[in-house]
This record gives sequence, C-alpha cells and structure tokens, in this order.
Amino acid sequence: MPPLEALLARDRQIIVVALASVTLLSWGYLLAGAGMSMPSGGSMMMMPMQSWTPGFAALVFLMWWIMMIAMMLPSAAPAILLFARVNAQMRDAGKAFVPAAYFALGYLAVWGVFSALATFAQWWLERAGLLSGMMASTSTALNAALLIAAGLWQLTPIKHACLRHCRGPMHFFTGGFRRGTGGALRMGAEHGLFCLGCCWFLMALLFFGGVMSFVWIGGIALYVLIEKLAPAGDRVGNIAGVALIGWGGWLIIAPA
Repeated sequence: MPPLEALLARDRQIIVVALASVTLLSWGYLLAGAGMSMPSGGSMMMMPMQSWTPGFAALVFLMWWIMMIAMMLPSAAPAILLFARVNAQMRDAGKAFVPAAYFALGYLAVWGVFSALATFAQWWLERAGLLSGMMASTSTALNAALLIAAGLWQLTPIKHACLRHCRGPMHFFTGGFRRGTGGALRMGAEHGLFCLGCCWFLMALLFFGGVMSFVWIGGIALYVLIEKLAPAGDRVGNIAGVALIGWGGWLIIAPA
C-alpha cells in the first residue's frame, strides 16, 4: 500500500473509533439520566420540576449539548472523514497538518449554541406552564404549531440548500479549504451551520414528543441519518414535511 494510502487508512480507523466512542459515551450519559434526579431505563424519563438555579440551567444545557452530540455526530462522520482525507493529502505534500478534531470541535460548537437556545426555550416553556414532567408540551396549539412549522421548514429552499450541502460536502472542501487550526475550526462551524439549518426544527420537535423520550431522540437521530446519507434522503425529507403538516392539521381539527 502506498504511504499516503496507508496514512489515510490509519487516520480513518482512528477517527472512526474516536467518533464511535464519543457517540456511545454520549448515549450512555443520556441513558444514565443525564445527571438529572430521575429514573432511567425506560423509554421516557420523568423529570421532577426544579427551580432554575444557575447550576440546574448548566445541567440542562449539558443535557441538550450531549444529546445533540449523540444525535448529530454520526451523520457528520462523512464530512469529518473527508476533512481528514484532504488534510492528509496536504500533509503528504509538505503543508501544515491540522487534526480533524478541530473540525469536529467547530461543528459541535454550533450545536452548543443551539443547546443554549434550547435551554432558554425549555426554561420559558416551563415557566409558562407548557411543559410536563417529561419535558413535553402540554398545549395542543403548541404541538400543532411545532409540527406544522417543522413540516413547512422541510419544504423550504433554505432547508433544501442545507440538505444538499450535508449530502454532498465535497465542493465545500475542494472549493474553499482553509488551512491552520483557525481554518479547521471555521470550516467545522460552517458545516455545522448547514447542518443546523437542515435539522434545527426537527430538534424542536423534542418539545412535542418529550425532550428525554428515547423513542423520539432515537427516532429523530435515525431520520437525520436517512435524510443525509440514504440515496433518496432528499425525497424522504419532502415526504416527512407533508406528513408533519398533516399531523399538525389533524391535531387542530381532531375532537378533544
């Protein structure tokens, strides 16, 4: 095997093991209760209402961020591996080398910002009396709005543009590769913004199904993988959009 190919194979193995380890640890943290005082082991976890101290807010933020890592890192793996490949080729040409971990860190930082906003949304919804102990919306109107808004977003040009980037990021690396640690962080953040644009409304649906419902967490994570990696993922997104709009409409007209 040529030296470059051997290097690429070794780097790929290391990155795959690292990504799998981080993902499994993240899921393990969630399954163990995410640091909350609540039972684990079921499909849903009931969280007793607690006062929003700075410490509790930090714990909720950590829960959201680790949840995003568990859900989104697998679908980001192809882009991280692609960054590592391009970077290894540059290293082979005698140029500066930057570990793919910096790209991944920039990517996850974007989801950290989203997690901070989700934490604020959870605080506001709980304060308004719109969340149950399972961290799910208790309002039919809010549930319908979340479903319809998520469905409409699935059909927008912005969603389609973000999904095209996530499904085929090669042009992103070949057309605008940035060197150095700062460049890797920036590229990771830019890729993360595309993924955020693609999936943020899907994550908002956790307020409909239950923030700590493992059925919903696992289901959305699996859907994101299908939408980004499956051959017909873009068409699946359109079908899901129509289905979500229909589901939300049914909640509005269905008898109480």
